[in-house]
Amino acid sequence: MTIPFGWNLITAGYIEQSVHGVVVSTLGLLFMGKLLEPIWGSKEFLKFIFIVNFLTSVCVFITAIALYYLTMQEKYLYMPLSGFHGVLAGFLVGIKQIVPDQELYLLKIKVKWLPSLMLLLSIAISFFTPESATYLPTLIFGTYIGWIYLRYLQRKPESKLRGDPSEDFAFSTFFPEFLRPIIDPIASIFHRMLCGKSEVSSNPQGYTLGGAPLLGSDPIEASRRRERGARALEERLAAEKLAAGRDSEEPHIEGNDHV
Repeated sequence: MTIPFGWNLITAGYIEQSVHGVVVSTLGLLFMGKLLEPIWGSKEFLKFIFIVNFLTSVCVFITAIALYYLTMQEKYLYMPLSGFHGVLAGFLVGIKQIVPDQELYLLKIKVKWLPSLMLLLSIAISFFTPESATYLPTLIFGTYIGWIYLRYLQRKPESKLRGDPSEDFAFSTFFPEFLRPIIDPIASIFHRMLCGKSEVSSNPQGYTLGGAPLLGSDPIEASRRRERGARALEERLAAEKLAAGRDSEEPHIEGNDHV
């Protein structure tokens, strides 16, 4: 149905096909947006949602067409594909960038591993569910598009820089340590495709595009961004803890409540 209704590539990401999908997407937007929006700013936050949603939909559409021609199964042409989970996967990458070393108390893992664990769990579940084609490509492309945008394209108004070329946010950081020597050479090929040339010492601001200097963030800026993210998270947790303490100390007053 995307041909000729091309606007589906924009609108599909905002339509859920089930009640639990609506609940998960709403909670994910509220909780992850509460951390990312104050750091990125409202305009950049909305821009991230639009770009990741649109490009993820384009990639999923192309994948569906390719699967049809490879298998000649018409289900890949007509199965409904929609949902906000691609953007939520991109949000996890954003949180990985901002507070990578923050530890989740319940799971006892660091935040930087959340995108990888989400994809690993989704791939494992796909072997046991026939509906995996309706969500797995969206999660994979949402994660990858989110990383590409934050790695190479996101502008920083306060510093007029672009992207995050720090080693802590390299593509190989999504994989275990022992796989990185294999992943890095492959990732460098796509890096040169996106940047034209590798970073050179004469270009202190970062990436180049087609041989011309391209504004890019340096390691100092990336470190500052992570510090701001960690500080914002700590302040939010402290405020919530203080509010909870005040609520527990308020005396209970009997009587009628009126709205």
